[in-house]
Amino acid sequence: MSFTKITIQANINAAINTVWNKYTDAQHIIHWNFASDDWCCPSASNNLQVGGKYIARMEAKDGSFGFDFEAIYNEIEPLTKIKYSFSDAREIEIFFESKNDSTDIKIIFDAENENPLEMQQQGWQAILNNFKAYAEKK
Repeated sequence: MSFTKITIQANINAAINTVWNKYTDAQHIIHWNFASDDWCCPSASNNLQVGGKYIARMEAKDGSFGFDFEAIYNEIEPLTKIKYSFSDAREIEIFFESKNDSTDIKIIFDAENENPLEMQQQGWQAILNNFKAYAEKK
């Protein structure tokens, strides 16, 4: 099966160790893993090892809609790369690169077929922008 790949990225004004921890620790994920203020991530679990499972509950704050974002890790290079896949065979690669006192994150993901590509790109970028704001807080 072939999927369209979408790339998003951000530069985070924080050291790579901080960025990695806030990106992968479930206690942090619940604070940034949503695209807009009318959504939330009430729970997350993350077994960060090859074959481990990542689950994040994403919900509209008004209770009108929610879903579990669930994936299995295929590859992990600490402080460098994460690769995981969904049950429908789509894959996501996340690259972390230290740049002096900041960290570049690049995410390449296989688009799903239900929503327009631009909407998916904007939604994932909004989540990454939320992460940037959260990770840069002192």
